[in-house]
Amino acid sequence: MFGTVLVANRGEIARRVFRACRQLGLKTVAVYSEADRGAPHVRDADQAVEIGAAPARESYLNAQRILEAARQARADAIHPGYGFLSESWRFAEAVQQAGIVFIGPRPDAIRKMGDKIEARRLMSAAGVSVLPGSFDAVGDVTRAEAVAREVGYPVILKAAAGGGGIGMARVDKPADLGTAFAAATRRAQAAFGTADLYVERYVERPRHVEVQVFGDDAGTVVHMHERECSIQRRHQKLVEESPAPGLPAATKDGLTAAAVTGARAIGYSNAGTMEFLVDERRGFYFLEMNARLQVEHPVTEEVTGLDLVVAQLRAAAGEPLPWRQGEIVQRRAAIECRVYAEDPSKGFLPSPGTVQKLELPSGEGIRIETGIETGSTVSVHYDPLLLKLVAHGATRAQAIERMTDALDRSVIEGVRTTIPLLRRVVASAEFREGRVHTQMIEQGAFNA
Repeated sequence: MFGTVLVANRGEIARRVFRACRQLGLKTVAVYSEADRGAPHVRDADQAVEIGAAPARESYLNAQRILEAARQARADAIHPGYGFLSESWRFAEAVQQAGIVFIGPRPDAIRKMGDKIEARRLMSAAGVSVLPGSFDAVGDVTRAEAVAREVGYPVILKAAAGGGGIGMARVDKPADLGTAFAAATRRAQAAFGTADLYVERYVERPRHVEVQVFGDDAGTVVHMHERECSIQRRHQKLVEESPAPGLPAATKDGLTAAAVTGARAIGYSNAGTMEFLVDERRGFYFLEMNARLQVEHPVTEEVTGLDLVVAQLRAAAGEPLPWRQGEIVQRRAAIECRVYAEDPSKGFLPSPGTVQKLELPSGEGIRIETGIETGSTVSVHYDPLLLKLVAHGATRAQAIERMTDALDRSVIEGVRTTIPLLRRVVASAEFREGRVHTQMIEQGAFNA
């Protein structure tokens, strides 16, 4: 086992990894930008190294400065967290070339899954169902039109190097394709440095269900069951839960088997998530793989009783997985609500500012992961996630009631947050009955 872990991240995920490191007796190193000098994650670590100015490209996205910080602190392992450089195969490769352990999948697996077109090809070849669409980049509108005619409208244009919903464009009819193609190309180039797009059939009112997988260097791959992630805004998740409500056993078995098959096909190791769309007829299709630890990993931890971050550390040290598939069971229900500094009434515009008052609930079945405190500055430079509120119970109904109470007792002043919307979601009949799909927020299902 390595002795010192640098976390190339900030906020709640850095604190979460530090906690796991302390559990294993490992020393910790925080990195921080000028804007984060007084942040809680900086105080949590045994050492802290400043890595640059507030803009992420000058600090948390600067691989060279992070590697220099690791050398300065004599860290022999780096955990990337999520976001920033966590899915950069070039960063993972540079870490390894520096003689430092990268706590995550192998660079080749990150590269394969980061290219969404290659990921589609690989999963299809492995026998995992994918949406009808192109298996190569569509270089011009004429080719996009041909694919769209073949699969049928509506279709969705996606950036080959994309993620987080960036660069997507729905097209309902042929007359709209040219304008959508030009806009999606521009967004893809600006966000990812490549304008490559592909085309998929658009699924109306799908559920977004993902499967947590975990592999080791010996080739063992297991799943840790599914998470429902259908409550989203701008293709990004707001509420996650496990088990997925009302998911037929046959559909779940198919999803988990496909997830393990797909992960094995690329020799996957460490933690990862296979994401699927489930249509109204309960057919499912591979969406993408997140080759990293997910924001919503606490849901799986609360349901299974396993510590995914400790498992990541052990797997990165070369230890075999300690569990057999049959030992990984869903023991209870858990729900996670993401609290963002955003104003839902204004299209989820970010709400930067200073947290003037912070009161968070506690009690049985409540878990909170946060990177803020009273007096924290919510910067325009980073993702506006403030905290994750997790509630678990013996049943889904109990988890919902605990979440309802926890949201009611959560007070954040100084910035606008998604808490009012989350309260409406959890109180709605649709959510309580498990009748959810990915388009509910954009269709106004939870408007005040």
